[in-house]
Amino acid sequence: MRILPEYQVLGRPTIDRSYLLLDEGVQLTRPVAFEGPVEGWWYVDLVEVELTEAGLVVHDLYADFLIPPGADRYHVLDLDELGDALGQGQITATQCATVLSNTQRFIDRHLRATGKGSVDRPRQFPPDGIAALERLPCFLE
Repeated sequence: MRILPEYQVLGRPTIDRSYLLLDEGVQLTRPVAFEGPVEGWWYVDLVEVELTEAGLVVHDLYADFLIPPGADRYHVLDLDELGDALGQGQITATQCATVLSNTQRFIDRHLRATGKGSVDRPRQFPPDGIAALERLPCFLE
């Protein structure tokens, strides 16, 4: 996805690669414009995907994650925006419930250590399939 000019960083690529996990309702991106302490971090959006005549349309459903390399911790962002969207009728209660369920599933599948209550290191992030795609050349460049 092309980065809007106002978010581009001189000397860096102008395309972010995003990966949709359709069955999980998430989109993973490692923004090339992230600098300093967040450079190399992943931004994960909770999304809803709609199939239209024009193709897939991805709708951001407000809740997000910010995940550093190694995934030894993570930040959940914008739950207030999710609540505001529900309160203002921008999303339905069913959509909100799906976002909350998908958020927990994402944590369980990709960020938590393998056993419940485990103090082991978290799982490898990004998932192996995404890591393999990251090594491929971008077809938009």
